[in-house]
Amino acid sequence: MSETPRRAAPADDAAHLLVVDDDRRIRALLSRFLSDQGYRVTIAGSAAEASACLRSLAFDLIVLDVMMPGENGFDFAARLRQEGGEGAQVPILMLTAKTEADDRVRGFETGVDDYLGKPYEPRELALRIASILRRAQPRPTNGPATQVRFSDFCFDIDRGELRQRDEVVRLTDREREMLRLLAEHAGETVPREALAGSGAAGNERTVDVQVNRLRRKIERDPANPLHLQTARGAGYRLLVDR
Repeated sequence: MSETPRRAAPADDAAHLLVVDDDRRIRALLSRFLSDQGYRVTIAGSAAEASACLRSLAFDLIVLDVMMPGENGFDFAARLRQEGGEGAQVPILMLTAKTEADDRVRGFETGVDDYLGKPYEPRELALRIASILRRAQPRPTNGPATQVRFSDFCFDIDRGELRQRDEVVRLTDREREMLRLLAEHAGETVPREALAGSGAAGNERTVDVQVNRLRRKIERDPANPLHLQTARGAGYRLLVDR
């Protein structure tokens, strides 16, 4: 009688994901699927449980539901981003049945990195997670990093790292990609279509939301931006120091 093959355990250095969902069945399914994809997985049934996990463990990504008893996913994500600390730096993928445009915009306004509606294709979930993790890693360089400076900020295009003086400024995955594209074409107008990318973030309204969030991080007066300017009817441009 042959034995059922055992699944290999995730490697010790595999990316560590925190799955937050109040549905026990969904938590179990996600945990099994993501473990099969080679990730280490920790599960939490509420925002309070997730907060306790974040205090004691380091994570590479949070997969977050919205509709939960107590603190919902929107409020939890917003609190993480506002409180600072290690939790503020962890990318967030919202995985939820709330798929209206207003819900997606609200999610991006809280600072999440991507938004995937239920029901979803498992392969798309795996691809989105891999994409977020890949883009969150510093880019390898073959020489001196290319940097742009504006006011007291410095953006390293290769590493995707924004600093204000000596402090690292936390960027979402989408904010980093948008700022990289703007920096690579500094002084030129970058069309909204190019900044939109693809997927749930790929429409003009979410681009405007993300630009406004980015302005709050790099502009002294976001309502009257000096660096990240609107090219009316065309897109946006980043003005840098020469």
